[in-house]
Amino acid sequence: MARRCELTGKGVLVGNNVSHALNRTRRRFLPNLVNVTLISEALSRPVKLRITAYALRSVEHRGGLDAFLLKQSDDTLSPLAQGIKKEVRAALTV
Repeated sequence: MARRCELTGKGVLVGNNVSHALNRTRRRFLPNLVNVTLISEALSRPVKLRITAYALRSVEHRGGLDAFLLKQSDDTLSPLAQGIKKEVRAALTV
């Protein structure tokens, strides 16, 4: 499973551990991924996603999953999230 947020697209970054003697060794900065179940009001069903804690705060700030998906661009969303976005848009237009 890829270490990438399904909503924001944040992934693994690479850098160096730097010791006091300035020796550099490679390391990975992993995103803080959490498995969550968010409720979609438009679909009236729960949706399981693997997102970062930052994305979870952003979802709450924007007013829920539906509002977040409608404002987010498609290039950062995972294929699963893009499908949910299409379902939400279809449910809201009907």
